[in-house]
Amino acid sequence: MLILLPPSEGKADAGTGRRWTPDKLSLPELNPARERVLDALVTLSVGPDEQAALAALGLSDGQRGELRRNARLRAAATAPAERLYTGVLYEALELATLPSAALRAARRSILISSGLWGAVRLGDRIPPYRCPIGARLPGVGALSAYWRGELAPVLAGAAGRGPVLDLRSGAYAATWTPRGALAERTVTVRVLHEREVDGVPVRSVVSHFNKATKGRLVRDLLLAGARPRTAAELIGTLRELKHTVVQEPVAAGRVRQVDLVVTDL
Repeated sequence: MLILLPPSEGKADAGTGRRWTPDKLSLPELNPARERVLDALVTLSVGPDEQAALAALGLSDGQRGELRRNARLRAAATAPAERLYTGVLYEALELATLPSAALRAARRSILISSGLWGAVRLGDRIPPYRCPIGARLPGVGALSAYWRGELAPVLAGAAGRGPVLDLRSGAYAATWTPRGALAERTVTVRVLHEREVDGVPVRSVVSHFNKATKGRLVRDLLLAGARPRTAAELIGTLRELKHTVVQEPVAAGRVRQVDLVVTDL
């Protein structure tokens, strides 16, 4: 099973180990593309027009320090991605508290999307950075379109023959859309909050708590040692783990979409 996660804006303040080296990252086929984005990001961050750089990266005036951090990326200390990302999803996933077998499974099965790196595994050592997928970089352009042209064969290869649990947010999901038979093995999840209004159950899409729910969902799968062989088995496993899952009608050659219904946030 391949599990695709979004990154988080929240990151550790600093790395603790050696400098970044491209040949140490997983998915080495992406290294030329990574180098191009890294060069463009550093060029933007050290350029004379700070306001333009802040705007391109979606930063405020109070976040100028992120430009200085980006400027030093090639010399910065690194940390494993599993310790670098600290946002809501990763807080709920609690990787550091997983039993060793579950953590090994997480390192094998999880890929994290990234505007800078394309995709990384949990054990990949990377420096803290700021490079959202919505950014436009000099010589590269819009990152979503750039990675769309690079990720398709690599992620298809990483998926192998098993199911794919795609928990990426919309902007990152746009960088790769599974096609054909692989799409039929892919499950995407929407989180709905159910509550009663005047005695009638009402369901609504959640945003912030969507991330925490997805983190807990992945943790449950890892703790259970789940190894589904098909998308149907994956959905069945989620139900066995006491998640309320509502599946949309399945269409040939299309991704399976499910709603995960929660009553507590």
